[in-house]
Amino acid sequence: MRKILYFCLLIFIGCAEENSLEKEIAAIPIDVNVVRFDQVFLGAKPSDLPKLKEVYPLFFPSSVPDSTWIYTMNDPLQKELKTEIDAVFTNFAAVQRGIQSLLQHIKFYFPEYGQPEVFTVTSEDYRKKVILNQDIILIALNTYLGANHKYYEGIQKYISHGFEKEMIPIDIASEFAYAQVKPSRERTFLSKMIYYGKIQYIKTLLVPNASVAMQFEYTDQQADWAEANELQIWTYFIEKDLLYSTNSKLDSRFLNLAPFSKFYLELDNESPGGIGRYIGYQIVKAYMQNNDVSLQNLLRKPSKEIFNNSKYKPKK
Repeated sequence: MRKILYFCLLIFIGCAEENSLEKEIAAIPIDVNVVRFDQVFLGAKPSDLPKLKEVYPLFFPSSVPDSTWIYTMNDPLQKELKTEIDAVFTNFAAVQRGIQSLLQHIKFYFPEYGQPEVFTVTSEDYRKKVILNQDIILIALNTYLGANHKYYEGIQKYISHGFEKEMIPIDIASEFAYAQVKPSRERTFLSKMIYYGKIQYIKTLLVPNASVAMQFEYTDQQADWAEANELQIWTYFIEKDLLYSTNSKLDSRFLNLAPFSKFYLELDNESPGGIGRYIGYQIVKAYMQNNDVSLQNLLRKPSKEIFNNSKYKPKK
């Protein structure tokens, strides 16, 4: 009975500390102004072009002739695109609050990062949903119209299921995390798993309320499968001597985003792609739980040290 009470007390203390931290982060003064350039451009007429070029020079490179912009403005498909975007983003306030919360978390964990300008745009490349640099965030709203939208027919489901507007803060966090983590010079499967594990760990700090499924771009069923089979996955990696292997084929089998991971077993179709990223995150999370290390120090630590000191034990 005492052990149960002690365990419950630890949970209560942990939740209280977490709530206190989130309140502190929510108080960070950041005023996000999202410029809806997609609405401005898609609603513009050719006669508006000179003014647009003056106000938004970033989006009108000198290498592109005016005739290209005029043709686009007159394209009926662009008018349809505006209608589809407006139907999904009738109220942009929730998205803006999500972006503000994300930037507050970035400011808390990476105080040197300045406040960027945020623009919504459209993109012809669905793989470029978010572009981020030190000063600017570009969000392609036509890649967030809903997983089953007609525009995404022909795109594989493991990709398009992430085309939901709720994914915008997570996708920004992902781009930011990739910019913070340097790829390891080591070529082992373990070092690559921990590289992705660091990225995922940053994402969970920046968007703490996102589900595991959203963090890993999994479906709910895939997230449940990963959690339920963590021990079996780890056992497979150990028994097949994969941790210190430098076989590049392991990337496509277990690290790259894909419809499923490739154990070459009957369970493959049930597994989510990139399951090595999930295991890498579990190792990094265990390391941070079992060591008094700052986030910045974590990012500098070599993968072997992280693994050796993580005391990682998958759930049974």
